[in-house]
Amino acid sequence: MTSYETLLVLARLILPPDFLECFDIVQIETDSEFLTIHLDEQNLPPLSSSSSHSLESKGFLPAVYIRDFPIRDRKVSLCVRRRKWLDTETGSIICNSFELTARGTRHSKEFASFLKGLLGEIPDYGPLS
Repeated sequence: MTSYETLLVLARLILPPDFLECFDIVQIETDSEFLTIHLDEQNLPPLSSSSSHSLESKGFLPAVYIRDFPIRDRKVSLCVRRRKWLDTETGSIICNSFELTARGTRHSKEFASFLKGLLGEIPDYGPLS
């Protein structure tokens, strides 16, 4: 098994479900306090676009940081970049829509649910934020 395959196996255990279906791991950063996994949306045209329209990839939207479950006393952030597409017929920008965070938070849905069940709320400060 190559080191990339090993990384994917580990990432499947760490990342929220279904992330690797739409995103590629492009970098992992770690230090004594943080683990940051950088993910870029795969180069797949938006599902919501009309099949008769011609789309052209135009790079990425600004990165969004999502908090996930801590690992070995390190806070985990997922740095997610979504693609943007130009509809060449209308000139409008189109993006895929993903529900990556719990509504009103910067936490993954699973982590937010865990915190709410544990604490009755989702903290925005302290060791779990």
